[in-house]
Amino acid sequence: MLRPLLKASLSAAVVVSTAVAATVLPASPVVAAASCPWVTSTAPIDQRVDQLLAQMTLDEKLQELHGDNSHSYSGTVPAQPRLCIPALTLNDGPGGVGLGMSGITQLPSPVSLASTFDKPLGKQYGQVIGSEEWAKGAAVALGPTVNIVRDPRWGRAFESYGEDPYLAGQIGVADVQGIQSTGELAQVKHWALYNQETNRGNSTDDVIIDSRTEQEIYLSQFKAIVEQAQPASLMCSYAFINGQAACQDPYIMNQVLREQWHYPGFVTTDWGGAKSTLGSVEAGLNMEMPDDARYGAALKQAVESGQVPLGTIDSLLRPTLTQMFRFNLFTKTPAGTPDAVVTTPANQAVGSQVAKDGTVLLKNADGILPLSPDKKSSIAVIGDAAGANAMTSGGGSAAVRADQIVTPYQGISARAGKDVTVNYAQGNSSLGGLPLVPKTVLTPSSGTGNGLTGTYYNGMTLSGAPLATRDTDQIAFDWKGGAPVPGVPRTQWSAKYTGTLNPPTSGTYTFSITSDDGSRLFVDGKQVIDNWHDQGGVTQTGQVTLTAGKPVSVEVDYYQDGGGSLVQFGWQPPGGTASPEQQAVDLARSSDVAVVFAAKNEAEGSDLSDLELPADETSLIEHVAAANPNTIVVLNTGSAVTMPWLDKVKGVFEAWYPGQDYGNAIAALLFGDVNPSGKLPVTFPKSLADVPASTPQQFPGVDGKVNYSEGLKVGYRWYDAQRIAPLFPFGSGLSYTSFRFGNLRVDPPQTTSLGTVHASVDVTNTGSRAGADVAQLYVGNPAESGEPPHQLKGFEKVFLQPGETKRVTFTVSPDSLATFDSTTQAWQVASGTYQLFAGDSSANLPLQGGLRVTRSFGPQGVTVQAPDIVTPGKPSQVTATFVNRADVAVTGATVSPAVPPGWTITPATATARRVGAHSSQSFAFTLTPPATAAPGHAKVTVNGVFTGPGVGRSTVNPASQNVSVPYAGFAAARNNVGISDNADPGAADFDGSGYSYSAQELAKLGITPGGTVTADGATFTWPDVPAGRPDNVATAGQLVTMTGSGTSLHLLGAGAPGNQSGDLTIRYTDGTTSTATVSFADWWSNTPLPADTLVATAQNWNQPPDGTGPHKVSLYATKVPLTPGKTIAYLLLPQLPGLHVFATATTG
Repeated sequence: MLRPLLKASLSAAVVVSTAVAATVLPASPVVAAASCPWVTSTAPIDQRVDQLLAQMTLDEKLQELHGDNSHSYSGTVPAQPRLCIPALTLNDGPGGVGLGMSGITQLPSPVSLASTFDKPLGKQYGQVIGSEEWAKGAAVALGPTVNIVRDPRWGRAFESYGEDPYLAGQIGVADVQGIQSTGELAQVKHWALYNQETNRGNSTDDVIIDSRTEQEIYLSQFKAIVEQAQPASLMCSYAFINGQAACQDPYIMNQVLREQWHYPGFVTTDWGGAKSTLGSVEAGLNMEMPDDARYGAALKQAVESGQVPLGTIDSLLRPTLTQMFRFNLFTKTPAGTPDAVVTTPANQAVGSQVAKDGTVLLKNADGILPLSPDKKSSIAVIGDAAGANAMTSGGGSAAVRADQIVTPYQGISARAGKDVTVNYAQGNSSLGGLPLVPKTVLTPSSGTGNGLTGTYYNGMTLSGAPLATRDTDQIAFDWKGGAPVPGVPRTQWSAKYTGTLNPPTSGTYTFSITSDDGSRLFVDGKQVIDNWHDQGGVTQTGQVTLTAGKPVSVEVDYYQDGGGSLVQFGWQPPGGTASPEQQAVDLARSSDVAVVFAAKNEAEGSDLSDLELPADETSLIEHVAAANPNTIVVLNTGSAVTMPWLDKVKGVFEAWYPGQDYGNAIAALLFGDVNPSGKLPVTFPKSLADVPASTPQQFPGVDGKVNYSEGLKVGYRWYDAQRIAPLFPFGSGLSYTSFRFGNLRVDPPQTTSLGTVHASVDVTNTGSRAGADVAQLYVGNPAESGEPPHQLKGFEKVFLQPGETKRVTFTVSPDSLATFDSTTQAWQVASGTYQLFAGDSSANLPLQGGLRVTRSFGPQGVTVQAPDIVTPGKPSQVTATFVNRADVAVTGATVSPAVPPGWTITPATATARRVGAHSSQSFAFTLTPPATAAPGHAKVTVNGVFTGPGVGRSTVNPASQNVSVPYAGFAAARNNVGISDNADPGAADFDGSGYSYSAQELAKLGITPGGTVTADGATFTWPDVPAGRPDNVATAGQLVTMTGSGTSLHLLGAGAPGNQSGDLTIRYTDGTTSTATVSFADWWSNTPLPADTLVATAQNWNQPPDGTGPHKVSLYATKVPLTPGKTIAYLLLPQLPGLHVFATATTG
């Protein structure tokens, strides 16, 4: 389930490095709606954007930088008719039209598309998404998701393209090209390092990673998409990266995206992903979603106070307007509505093709497949996932609703024909629930017919006037985030299903409720199940004794709070009837073939705890296989699962979440109408212990740190490097025919780092059936490179008739050989011998050829070393170094430093006439901040140019380093108003949502301005400021001057919103440092963390006009160790605006 995100706390404390004196805003221009020359102008887009910006007021510009929190689409930036700016509507998702909308095509999940290894089909998939989103009225499709499946436990693995960055990049390129070919804008997500759900969106999901691994594994697929498909937009992620929130991480947002890649599109936050106002501005974040918590009043205040120049607002807005002009949105906007029916037979055919081509045949013992109606007279179709509860889509924002599904049982029955007996047994519930309560024992409270009466309400409390009332045969709903009935919202609603139940026998009944989110069951007026809280799909059971023929009242309550939405009501009557599993086993025993469909529900919002199927699914498979030796298993999972039952069954398909035509697709594969050709985009391990991130420190992290210590060895790279045999390797998949690879040729076999070569190979169908295989090319870098043994760098799907041979040619460009050099922040192709491998999986590469790179012409780069701390008006030394990694010398190497306005650095440039091969040249500069420099961070950037053989006059990626002007103390650093007077509650906003401490309630606890607070052996001085003035520091990386010594540093404060934990660096007067983790519990929870102490709890808070009511709030104290005998000079606070510090003290 995707829970609604709380608004993060507001911090306007980070001083933008380019801050100037207060900006004088232009007067509001008066422009008639009909007078918008930029709409019809034929001038270049840049000029049209300039023309429009010149006519916009500050408020109008800010309106384009954030959503309005409306709910018709996932996000909306409202239209501005005065300026002829259309609304910009954004809608989920990566696997088709989301948000629970109906009338659309439920495509197979993106992992299915990745399994096709088919780029042209990927483009068609994107065209379906783009055309249907546009026809629904959405201008921006929120997808594709191209994050790497670092670990198969990731809850969103099903909506990505697997574990390999090359595969993810190329399928992503095709998908984006398809989406944007329809006029729809694509928003590629999630930028970046978003690889788990656990702790997402807060600082305890802090990825610790080096830049080489980051670039080669987790960013390179984005690079390919940016360069080859030119997506209009990216979505920055919930992750923290080396201590920085992704949406304000200067490395990925500025250095990589803008400076290295020169990306011209706009970047939007994931929903609620903006952590601070000025930090987001500094990083160049273009748009906040879904509301204006950071880019509304807070940003306007920052502009009016001079913290953010007006020109910076123009820079933030320019990419969005540029893309709107590029896609002609000013003259052509989507005219559809969310209720429009947009699916077409052609779109459905694409979905069916992806389902067929993306299903992977993993085992086919004794030629059990394909099934032949002439040989097998009876087929048992078994499993909840084969019937009405077929799992055809994952959950969360990538869920896609199906108006109608062809179930496996329906598809197999239709294909088998009249001469084959096909029977069905449910066997179990894919969500762990019991078989559905049949309508025949239920009478609705409306009084007629069978079933229950459903009453639907706005809100989650089953109160107010009903929005709708209607009877239902059974409670077996999966709305996938959509509206349950017309007139009811898609989210935050509730329902009550009432009637009577007539027990057929006497005894103890077991009932089950499966729900996402809350549910309750009352039987005969007594509560039997209480599952009334937010959650993903969870099943709870309860028992009650009933008497045959004596009707009892029954009531099922349900509420939905966001994300997925489902509820199912099941039972197991007492005695006399075989269990559902036993019924399935009995059916299997009496049939010639048993096909078991087993599923694992995966969704946004939570990771998996293991790689096993649910216990009842495993039990069902094992018992059916024991009863029938001809058992075939079809899996519906989002990623890899273990298979302890593998040697007991004859056939296995991985069908993923295959969309609305599942039944027809799997029937075609089972009976051989379609020859399987899917390949695994992820490695299937034998056990969880074998995965690359197998330790808690790696996944999901310990003490707020997620260590990517496996480095480059992700997915098959790990298994190959560690010589661990997987259950099924990456890229593998069986066919009903056979293939042979031969005659690998590398032409030419020798080149330079700038050269392109071609590798070609023959693929022959050596079997008796037509079929397709995927030719795969892998590159092995020279041993000294430190790269994994081999990595995918090319693939091509080829269809062959029996006996046919086709020659497949791959282009091996410098990008195929390049590795990332962290020093120069550039890609390099080192000289040496490379190996090229060809075959049809990472573990089946029968062909190998050598490629010699004789000379490397790069990379070149610059580095900068500057003092961390500078004093206003005083000079400091900066060293810039030109680095030449090439095998040849370069000439005219010039470095040019750049500093913020008002700062000086001399000389302006420095040049080395010649820098030898594998050499460097350093230059000294003098940096002087102005005497009036405000506290905060400033960036020193060094650019470089050179002339080199083969490349001519070239620029290098710039290098930069932040220097800090410290705050004089905590009083000077205060940036948040956390305390308000009861008479003026609007004067403070502690948590970013308008709530604050009450000065009167704190006074009752003895906490008053200038007073002392004692906690944990330390005495703090409470801020001596009146209510409504800045009284605490919302930590955002500030450097604060402090004096003190001892054994412990104590901090007094709280987290808001949520628990907060981040790294604090203590710098001592002797230049040494120590680092410790600072944690504060949520002020709202009133429950301390293990690392802090509850100091005081106020009995009430102050709240905004639309507040939620009275609530207690607390203060906490925490401490970190100091190095004995040393004196504190400065504190470098965490980059964590939700962590609030009111006071500090030292002891010991």
